[in-house]
Amino acid sequence: MPINKIQFQPGLSLPAFFGRFGTEAQCEAALEQARWPNGFVCPDCGEYRHSLVHREGQKLWQCSACRKQTSLTAGTVFESTRLPLHLWFLGLYHLTQAKNNVSALELKRLLGVNYKAAWRMKHKLMQVMDEREADRILGERVEVDDAYLGGVHPGKVGRGAEGKVPFVIAVQTSEEEQRPWYVRLDPVPGFTRKALVQWAEQALAPDALLVSDGLACFVAAAELVAEHERVVVGERKSSELDCFHWVNTLLGNIKSSIQGTYHGFKFDKYAARYLGELQYRFNRRFDLPQMIPRLLRACALTTARPEKWLRSAEAWG
Repeated sequence: MPINKIQFQPGLSLPAFFGRFGTEAQCEAALEQARWPNGFVCPDCGEYRHSLVHREGQKLWQCSACRKQTSLTAGTVFESTRLPLHLWFLGLYHLTQAKNNVSALELKRLLGVNYKAAWRMKHKLMQVMDEREADRILGERVEVDDAYLGGVHPGKVGRGAEGKVPFVIAVQTSEEEQRPWYVRLDPVPGFTRKALVQWAEQALAPDALLVSDGLACFVAAAELVAEHERVVVGERKSSELDCFHWVNTLLGNIKSSIQGTYHGFKFDKYAARYLGELQYRFNRRFDLPQMIPRLLRACALTTARPEKWLRSAEAWG
């Protein structure tokens, strides 16, 4: 079997990471470059002219027009953090370079911080990933299926089971190369025509070919794309059909990753965030070393997400 070049790419080694981001000064310089690649811009009025002010050991940028003072982390996802930036960067490293993902509990041990700090970091970074992927549009050939997050519960199983969060998994593939390109993982309130039409409006390109099973809600979604290949599975398992190969393969990998990484999380509340993280990592798997600066740039462009907001966010709100 030939070596998969994506799986065997070198990534960013720990020595290389510490060489680039091992000190607080290096991390500050990297964040400044990510936030203002062309030089400081006042977040209030857009002015470029500024002066530097140091107050109680903190570096501040003071706008020459409106006189507003801005710190390096103010107005970013790092706002009000009590952790040094080099720990945040180490968190970025583990969340992007680890093969099977990292839980908040493991992050606590890796960074040497308390669990609440690790939880906040984990969820803030997942939120950034989820928001970054919100506008992902899938085109060409798209395999789609219905799936659920949640453990085993007594009573009804499968569709309609209580305590499980329904989500749509959709994989963009190339018919010529027979490989997956991009994925979307979206929690939905239920597998209804209305929910799937709303999903399709956000997720699918108008010229896409949608490949689905016989579930009626996918027929409604297919009205928004150019072609629809509907395969009624019947007594067979969809995993036995080549047309659903990649969506089933990725679904199996996703569930294995979740089960192998997390002891449990609140599916009904945080499903979108965890799925958004998985989606972000998969869609940027082609260049692992660049995932860190790309996520850093996204963190710099994302406004503050305080813990109270993180804990109240709805899965599909």
